[in-house]
Amino acid sequence: MDRREFIKHSAAAVAATSVLATACKRGGSNPMAQERTAEGEMTYRVNPNTGDKVSILGFGMMRLPVEAGGTARENPDSPIDQAAVNEMVDYALAHGVNYFDTSPAYCQGLSEQSTGIALARHPRSSYYIATKLSNFSPDTWSWKESKAMFERSLEYLQTDYLDYLLLHGIGMSGGGRDGMGAFYGRYMENGMLDWLVEQKAKGRIRNLGFSYHGDVKVFDMLLQWHDEGKYHWDFVQIELNYLDWNYANEINPRNTDAEYLYAELEKRGIPAVIMEPLLGGRLAKQPDAIAAKMREKDSRYSPAAWAFRFAGNPEGVLTVLSGMTYLEHLKENVATYSPLVSLTAEEERWLLTLARDIYELKAVPCTACNYCMPCPYGLNIPGIFAHYNKCIAEGMMPAADGPSNEFQRNRRAFLVGYDRAVPSVRQADHCIGCDHCVSHCPQRIDIPKEMQRIDRFVDQLRQANS
Repeated sequence: MDRREFIKHSAAAVAATSVLATACKRGGSNPMAQERTAEGEMTYRVNPNTGDKVSILGFGMMRLPVEAGGTARENPDSPIDQAAVNEMVDYALAHGVNYFDTSPAYCQGLSEQSTGIALARHPRSSYYIATKLSNFSPDTWSWKESKAMFERSLEYLQTDYLDYLLLHGIGMSGGGRDGMGAFYGRYMENGMLDWLVEQKAKGRIRNLGFSYHGDVKVFDMLLQWHDEGKYHWDFVQIELNYLDWNYANEINPRNTDAEYLYAELEKRGIPAVIMEPLLGGRLAKQPDAIAAKMREKDSRYSPAAWAFRFAGNPEGVLTVLSGMTYLEHLKENVATYSPLVSLTAEEERWLLTLARDIYELKAVPCTACNYCMPCPYGLNIPGIFAHYNKCIAEGMMPAADGPSNEFQRNRRAFLVGYDRAVPSVRQADHCIGCDHCVSHCPQRIDIPKEMQRIDRFVDQLRQANS
């Protein structure tokens, strides 16, 4: 295949221009109180249900460091580096961070234990613990197994009550059921939701909520129950960032735009907890052209800082979670929110316009959560997506309409880097479309479809010549 043919066959990969929707609404009739903060001091929001003074930066305990370096996802056989976790927790608490979010599913099942060890060294009144009922597997759907998971969380976290308890991943399919069916199997048919309400009445849970991924009909139903007084939600965790504000559904049809999710919570006065403010780190590592626009706009803010400011800007946001592995990341995020400098209306419009440019790059919205792994056929799904997205972020994608020498240079760099990052037996061409991974993806990515797209792209690169 010559370069002319490559241009023809890769034309489908060129992003279509998208019309930006109306600028996002901020604030509402029931905004949460925000205390005045001085320079260098953490910004706090006050939970209207309990009066909790919560740091706008929440510590996500999903990407804890391991002794071999990196995270448990990268080195699953390495023990968690407890000394490093302790150091980060100490720094966080000393600098005003008081919300810690974990789950039985994080860090190969070890996050709650590590979090409990680190936090138990401090007064219980100095922090808020959030964890989840992560009963994804049908083996845990019974009342007995789900209850045992809840009790283990208390044991591992070394506490007799939870400040914030979430039904984890509402809207995700599982056990051969769609999102609605899985919700009923996990929480209704076994009586688990009613049991959790009882635990709240007993003081073992202070705030009861859910995290949302996937089927918006489940989200809408739970809020309808809230309106009817059937169940009361003290908070809800949603994915919100400036790319997902208007483009979540276009990135993947089974996602839901954050503009809708936040507005539904805001009009009910339900505090929002924000996950994926950096979209799995993607918004912290922008392509050179995008990063240059950010520097030109205001060089004081890194790409990550712009994203964190956007995520914390809505007045109905209680806290913004960041999964932090390294102390330097924690320090940078603490600085961004000490205090939070609210976006101006003009900056907000500018970021949403920038989101259109990023969307048109057509990167895969993978957050490297590893829920899709292991692949039954040995594919390194997050690794494949990471290399593809990395080349986009670094402006190294072979551009069919660019200069011939630049095309060949980037073509070679992409293929060599691909072979180094992902062994050949674990690359996209080995995907058979079994769909085993699809139901496990919180981002609702059609993984087989993306594998086919990347495989076609790689095949075209391998055949292309000057």
